[in-house]
Amino acid sequence: MPATVWWRFGARFNVCAEQYVPAIRMHENQSEAIMLRWGLIPSWVEGRPQGPPRTVVSAARLDSTKSCRGAWISGKRCIVPMAGFYAWQLTTEKYRQPFFVHLKARAVFGAAGIWDRWLSEDDDVIESLTLITVPANELVSEVAGPAHGMPSILRRRDYATWLHGYPAAARAALQTYPAKWMRVHPVSPLVNSAEVDDPALIRAVG
Repeated sequence: MPATVWWRFGARFNVCAEQYVPAIRMHENQSEAIMLRWGLIPSWVEGRPQGPPRTVVSAARLDSTKSCRGAWISGKRCIVPMAGFYAWQLTTEKYRQPFFVHLKARAVFGAAGIWDRWLSEDDDVIESLTLITVPANELVSEVAGPAHGMPSILRRRDYATWLHGYPAAARAALQTYPAKWMRVHPVSPLVNSAEVDDPALIRAVG
């Protein structure tokens, strides 16, 4: 449990870029639970951010991706709680069938992310995050293809290491979660619409 809780949110079933999501990070040597915008805006950006926000970054590119390097080096790491995520399979009919991926034994899990704080010339502040991805396991690869990544799901024992451990130990926590501990099932294509946010989106279909 975070030492300080600032977040207020309800269950969401279809989260899109630039929406606010719950996250846990360190502040003044204590953990805090806050809301961060999904889609990283680096602190060094001048003027209004242009282009689509960065929602994910590969663990292998944390050091080399310009928009994420500063946050990673500064140790701005966070944990994003979630119940699952979506993956899409391109069928032989060229239709993108969505699937819901979740864990067998954990109703909610923590995914690794990094965050940053952007300040505009007008003193507007946006604190935002990007999720870190790792190579997909066999289960996710079977759905989305071998080139598709997946969120870096943290083991409970690695939460503290990820939030405030040394960089080398934190990077070692970024592992592909075992397929044997996960489940996947097809869901309604309504999830493809950002305007739909309903518990029915994660129910199995077909």
